[in-house]
Amino acid sequence: MHATLKQLRNFFFWLAGQPGYRARLQYSDADYFNLSEKDTRIATAHREQRSPTLAQVKQVIQAMPADSEIERRNRALIAFALMTGARDSAVATMKLKHVDLAARSVFQDARDVKTKFSKSFTTFFFPVGDEVVSIFVDWVNFLLQEKLWGGDDPLFPATAIAWGESQRFEVIGLDRKHWSNATSIRTIFRQAFDGAGLPYFNPHSIRNTLARLGEQSCKTPEEFKAWSQNLGHEKVLTTFTAYGAVRSDRQGDIIRGLGGAEARSKNVDPTRVLQQVAEMLQRNGMEASLPPPP
Repeated sequence: MHATLKQLRNFFFWLAGQPGYRARLQYSDADYFNLSEKDTRIATAHREQRSPTLAQVKQVIQAMPADSEIERRNRALIAFALMTGARDSAVATMKLKHVDLAARSVFQDARDVKTKFSKSFTTFFFPVGDEVVSIFVDWVNFLLQEKLWGGDDPLFPATAIAWGESQRFEVIGLDRKHWSNATSIRTIFRQAFDGAGLPYFNPHSIRNTLARLGEQSCKTPEEFKAWSQNLGHEKVLTTFTAYGAVRSDRQGDIIRGLGGAEARSKNVDPTRVLQQVAEMLQRNGMEASLPPPP
């Protein structure tokens, strides 16, 4: 209801300025298409975003078969998503030339890759485990050394379908072209989580997993800023507000663990903490007054 009324409000606001309607409609008439304040708060309330834990994603990857070319591709794809946090549209359009194994990075080049807002940026492999990186490295070497593909070939090629001897369409291997969209990637995720006996999590939820991992791993504002940039965020607050909400179970753990805060507070300099936060905000273009140095 909230979404429908929003579209109607925008339409009638536009209509009030069109010839033939200006004398009959006022811009304020569009305000008729509003829910009550109570219903608006209900409709726009923040819901906790579901995302898998790092251990769950690793379990999924380990449970995936890797006998055929298709199975190896699928396993490497989820490993890549965990290593980079790349959106599914970017994964579907990534090319081999965008990967730099020596630097352990991938360049999301908006000229070739479908990135959000057409931004180009470099993502270094997140520290999610050497076993995950190894799966992806083996896949890239397979394409380059065994398939003899080049830099302009897809990193994760589509599935080749052909008319088989059984008089039906069959999977015959890898097609040397990109997927037309990200639907197949979401299907791979669904099948992988089902195969591991876990509830389905879509590809985008991996970004929430990485944001939580960053909150636990980063010890300084500079480290979290680098982590945020690695996800493609220009401002660190985007990571905090869009992906960094503390899960309710973790929220409970933190609050219960604060029982000994009085003893720990003797070793904490609140002025230094405030100074670090202010410096982080200033680096992100926000006004903040720096407290005097301790």
